[in-house]
Amino acid sequence: MAAFLVVGGGSGPSGPRALTSDEVNRLAITRFRNYEAHGRAVTITVPGTAGGLVVTGSVDYHGKLGYGVVHGTGRDTSSDGLIEWTPTSVFVHPMANAPAHAPASPPRSAWHSRPLLSSGSALDTSLAIALKLGSDRPDNAALLPQNGAAWWGRDEVDGHRVDVMTGPSSPGRSGTAGNVRYWVGSDGTMHRVRVSVGSESQPVVIDFDPRKYVPVKPVPGVTPTR
Repeated sequence: MAAFLVVGGGSGPSGPRALTSDEVNRLAITRFRNYEAHGRAVTITVPGTAGGLVVTGSVDYHGKLGYGVVHGTGRDTSSDGLIEWTPTSVFVHPMANAPAHAPASPPRSAWHSRPLLSSGSALDTSLAIALKLGSDRPDNAALLPQNGAAWWGRDEVDGHRVDVMTGPSSPGRSGTAGNVRYWVGSDGTMHRVRVSVGSESQPVVIDFDPRKYVPVKPVPGVTPTR
């Protein structure tokens, strides 16, 4: 996970304090839970000075593939349409009147492709982060407290009682443990993540929706990573 500064937090008693053994174990498996589920329905809220973007869709954590619909907030709707992305590429299908949810089967034509930018784009950074929130193995629980992971508070997301946790520090970046916050349920399920992107004053928010996960179908020319 790249290093980002998080703003905002949960409600109720606030930390930071050391994680309990149960909390460490839940944080260690939270990305693995996403992978176990194969994929998750997500809503990605991307900040922007001239109006933000909201991506509503699904992420396939086995294929490292995301698909959904983009809606601009404020007065800018120039980015509205369907979107599919991999760790290296973005495919967009502009639509003047984009639906609330992307169709289960992507259109066969009218897609435009471009590289996924590693910097300079709040949208691309947000898409890349969403793909990294699943892992085919649990994190090393013993290393999380050593690398600065901490408990920050309790909250409620879609009726689920969750703990808000931060960390660990990014590899080679000591002191960055507070740069990402996870909203984690009692069984290790990830419900929300907040990070910041570049110079944006508001964080990116990735909510894992209660909507049923719909398997992602690749658009023509996209080969999922297996």
